[in-house]
Amino acid sequence: MRDVEKAAKAVEVLKAAEHVPAQQALPMLNGLVSLVQAEGESPLEIEEARSSAFLAICELAKALHRGQPADRLWPAAIAASERWMTLTG
Repeated sequence: MRDVEKAAKAVEVLKAAEHVPAQQALPMLNGLVSLVQAEGESPLEIEEARSSAFLAICELAKALHRGQPADRLWPAAIAASERWMTLTG
């Protein structure tokens, strides 16, 4: 799967997971971890965008796992993933 496809899938899953209870969203986010990890080398700008998406998704998953408020984290994770998708497309 190409980076643009991975990024698009991340955006798709994040938007779907945003509208389900935390107990359902957490496994969806955990499924993104391997998808968002780096494979091979990419231009620095793309790697930075990918790692920003990865960190935002991890922060979101951590908050959901701990039962903490995550309302402000969803838009950040989606925006980071969309930026990654834009740069790879």
